Amino acid sequence: EAMLGHRGIATESAENGLEAVRAAEASKFDAILMDCNMPVMDGWQATGAIKRNPGINQTTPIIAVTANAMKGDKEKCLSAGMDD
Repeated sequence: EAMLGHRGIATESAENGLEAVRAAEASKFDAILMDCNMPVMDGWQATGAIKRNPGINQTTPIIAVTANAMKGDKEKCLSAGMDD
């Protein structure tokens, strides 16, 4: 967040996936960085909820942020609706 802020990029954080979905319903974003392993609702579930909602962020690029590097993880993210 600080790194993006130093470059003049405004950010908004969510503590969990449900908060991320609520933020995506309330505000338009240029891109969403989605942590895959958040509490309450994980990033895959949150991405699906955002992409299924015909709201303001349905077509917003969602980029996975994860430490997972196992075979199949990228495919799991893409199948959830993430763009990268």
